[in-house]
Amino acid sequence: MEKFEPKKQRTSVRNRAIAIKAFRCKNLIAVIEDPTDISNIGAVIRNANALGVEKVYIVDPLKALPDDWQELREQRAISKTSVSAVKWTFVKRFDSTELCLDHLEKQGFISAVTSPHVKGKTNVFLHEGDYTEHTKLAVWFGNERQGISKVAVERSEMCVAIPMFGMIESLNLGTSSGIVLYEVTKQRRKYQSKYRRGQQKGARAEPLPTIMPRDDEAL
Repeated sequence: MEKFEPKKQRTSVRNRAIAIKAFRCKNLIAVIEDPTDISNIGAVIRNANALGVEKVYIVDPLKALPDDWQELREQRAISKTSVSAVKWTFVKRFDSTELCLDHLEKQGFISAVTSPHVKGKTNVFLHEGDYTEHTKLAVWFGNERQGISKVAVERSEMCVAIPMFGMIESLNLGTSSGIVLYEVTKQRRKYQSKYRRGQQKGARAEPLPTIMPRDDEAL
């Protein structure tokens, strides 16, 4: 039986979708590599949606998730932990890290991985990185136990680390993805507010806003 939505509610959702469109970070993908906890998948999807990340890719070698996006959206565990963000976020799964990287590279994406210092790679602390240099960027988050894979590191442009100052030098996937994606989206939103990319490159005559007005300010 089809769920009935009041006209006022449908209008509100449509208006929200229109309002946020200009604030989304185009050509920005968050990649979750081999997650072991389904609740963490929902947390990353929630962060990505809230911060304006365009897509989420999931490397799922155990095939714990369905290929069909509609089936994924209807999975209760992910829908609940993402606070229904999965319904409004483009999510695609891959059987392996190699297949995901092949797909990204074919589409012209550059990868950055969240990882501690790796010898021979470009290593930056989160606040030191420039995440506007590449038009197409994929930000990778590793397994909760083992971190990012060697393959992903080798084929990435840089390794990004969150500075830490406590006795415990680790964060869970939901927290770390929120911190990293906040900095990345902030930089890219600021850049795309001033400059066009694609076929119409160059400075905008009028900068786009970078902050959504609050409900009370919009009245």
